[in-house]
Amino acid sequence: MEQSTYDNPMHPGASIEAHRGIRVKVCGMTRVEQVQELDALGVEFAGFIFYPRSPRYVFKSMPASDIKKIRGRINKVGVFVNAAIDDVLRTVDECGLYLVQLHGDESPRYCEKIADYVTVIKAFRVSEEDNLMWKIKDYYDTADMFLFDTEGSGYGGTGKKFNWELLNGLNIQKPYFLSGGIAPEDVDKLHEFQKTAVAKDLFALDINSKFEVLPGVKDMGKIRTFLDGLKLY
Repeated sequence: MEQSTYDNPMHPGASIEAHRGIRVKVCGMTRVEQVQELDALGVEFAGFIFYPRSPRYVFKSMPASDIKKIRGRINKVGVFVNAAIDDVLRTVDECGLYLVQLHGDESPRYCEKIADYVTVIKAFRVSEEDNLMWKIKDYYDTADMFLFDTEGSGYGGTGKKFNWELLNGLNIQKPYFLSGGIAPEDVDKLHEFQKTAVAKDLFALDINSKFEVLPGVKDMGKIRTFLDGLKLY
């Protein structure tokens, strides 16, 4: 399997704290040329959705061979929802993925089996009623990173923002992605969030639908402006 040129948090020599600025993952990619543009902009992660019910299901527009051919420093992340373990691992190999994001009801044991092979991001949907620390407690030893997204009626992203104040006061002690309806105009809010104690474990931002012209087709101008805004602080 291909190895990422980026500092993988599972690698013994990796240093998460050494990174300057805010990492960004752009999810729902469906065009090779746009992934290449993201790489040129210095975006660290590109997400490919392998959930057939998603409007951004990558195999509708890109075969595995095209995904595997993508080169550069950008990390290819495969997003799966309750898929069979063998299917996930086969897709990792066929597409040359560097990380796997599990966005369904995957158990800690499931995550452990995937993590034996590739870096795992376990996604959790956050609502006002949640005891988030209870929700994530069994995944500390089996997932490499967490991702916090908005609670919805189904699986995958909702395009809506959850109340980030729900994270205040929590000691996550695991690198996490902040997701859920992040928009171009949220730069100031994100920098304010960075000042909170819980942001010490913030690993990356996850953006998607608010930066699109169509599902899976990104507005590169909005992404470029957003990245420039993040760098101002």
